[in-house]
Amino acid sequence: MLDGYGREADYLRISVTDKCNLRCRYCMPVDIETVPMSEILTFEEVAETVRAAASLGIKKVRITGGEPLVRRNVNGLIKMLKAVEGIEQVTLTTNGVLLPEYIDKLKEAGIDGINISLDTLDKEKYKELTGSDELDRVLGGIKTALKTDIPIKLNAVSLDLEDAFSLVEFVKDKALDLRFIELMPIGYGRDHRGIPHSILITSIMDRYDGAESDDTGYGNGPAVYYRIPGYKGRIGFISALSRPFCDNCNRIRLTTKGYLKSCLCYDTGVDLKGILRNGLPEDARKEKLCSGIKEAILCKPKSHCFISEDNISEKDPMSRIGG
Repeated sequence: MLDGYGREADYLRISVTDKCNLRCRYCMPVDIETVPMSEILTFEEVAETVRAAASLGIKKVRITGGEPLVRRNVNGLIKMLKAVEGIEQVTLTTNGVLLPEYIDKLKEAGIDGINISLDTLDKEKYKELTGSDELDRVLGGIKTALKTDIPIKLNAVSLDLEDAFSLVEFVKDKALDLRFIELMPIGYGRDHRGIPHSILITSIMDRYDGAESDDTGYGNGPAVYYRIPGYKGRIGFISALSRPFCDNCNRIRLTTKGYLKSCLCYDTGVDLKGILRNGLPEDARKEKLCSGIKEAILCKPKSHCFISEDNISEKDPMSRIGG
């Protein structure tokens, strides 16, 4: 389905929980009040929403959180979504802490790709950043995941130049793409500043001789990729602030509480949970869901307003919206 600016919306990101087993300082630095389970969509409600979205042209779904693996039987949800007619790809984003225990279940469920979030390889920095001493488990999860045939990507919020260089070295002999993500001023992220990609890209290109742009592209996101000679994978940059990609935005987001967001930085969208729980017969409910999804897509703004932070109307933390 096309939005009001002619962009095709075919990608739905779904936050299945706002809970997390880490306390990253730019996302959930303290034990914030979490959403009661009664207010969170059930997996059956999520699947019903995805069926309606697929009938409108949504082809790709990403499961996020919070940390999605802390929600029981998330692999069961993946199986449900893989069975939805029209859905071509179901992927997951995780912090990797529980990945060693879940990788076999995710593979059996048919997951099409896993993104693992890791910002630093320094144990003390990791502990300070996440409030947890779980780096070794995350590294073990990456090692285990790479033994499967599941496509793996490593995501790193661009916070520190030396950490970025260490991560680039870490992935040299690994069959995965490393993507750096600019820190967005949403929720607790407003209180922190990362490295602008105008600086990070130049620094990495200057450091590695022969690095060149790779415009072959794949995946659902807006990353710009480069190849470094001798590397198995690519280095990507998702630069929402330095190089906005709103002209090609193809996504909508379903929050933990069942609110379908049109854009990350605005609070506009449609309450789908109210439709799902209004007691209507199934056919009438699907019609209402489709109408709500269409409304959310058609009201997608032309661009975000991250550069003008005073115009950001979204107040929820990223853990509820979905990373």
